[in-house]
Amino acid sequence: MSKTFDSLIPSIELRERAWLQARERLARPQKSPAYPSVTISRQYGCEGYPLAQRLKELLEDASGKPWTVFDKALVDKVASDEQLSRELLHRLGDESHAQDVLRTHFGYLTHDDAYAKLVKHIVPIAAAGCGIIVGRGGAITCHGLKNCFHFRLIGSFEFRASTLARRLEMPQAEAEELVRTQSKLREKFISDCLHEDITSPHWYDAVFSNDRQSVETIAQACLRLVVCGWPGKEVFKPDATRAALLH
Repeated sequence: MSKTFDSLIPSIELRERAWLQARERLARPQKSPAYPSVTISRQYGCEGYPLAQRLKELLEDASGKPWTVFDKALVDKVASDEQLSRELLHRLGDESHAQDVLRTHFGYLTHDDAYAKLVKHIVPIAAAGCGIIVGRGGAITCHGLKNCFHFRLIGSFEFRASTLARRLEMPQAEAEELVRTQSKLREKFISDCLHEDITSPHWYDAVFSNDRQSVETIAQACLRLVVCGWPGKEVFKPDATRAALLH
């Protein structure tokens, strides 16, 4: 029997608990985010979540702080919990600042109420720092946030179908059909909701070929871009900064 994508991702309970343990930094008033966040966009079938997990490990080692991977399931969990939602939206320094962020970056968004609810929470999550947001049009919705780095994974149809077949343990022909249908649906969904082209390279700090480079190589490259590109070098350990600058 084929696996589902959900089976490849750590349980929502474990990831929610990790985020709850780290969320106290949201309570500290600050005029600008103390830490960066990352968004990862990918063509359907690329290894976006494995990249997010490896980058999480590298950033935690470099910063000494906990980072959280937010996919649709975890953002939806936060958005659907009234108490967590209220805390998240009101803890960007103060309520008025949170509302300014939302007006600036959420005003042009979707007519799709369910998706709008998710996006409404993505912006404060990214602004708070130490978040890695996978999918959900994060590169577009968070593009105006100065603390965000945006990366995209692309791959040939053959690579993406083969990777999907391997990861979900499904027949190659079934994986190929899934890539064909889901690729079009995902891009159309983002286009319809955000009225932008998620495939355009101008949204991203870097676009990586998942065919040509391994997850490890791409994660290391993303780490260097974040460490070298972040103006507040004090948030990263000196040895991590030196290593990034030397490579």
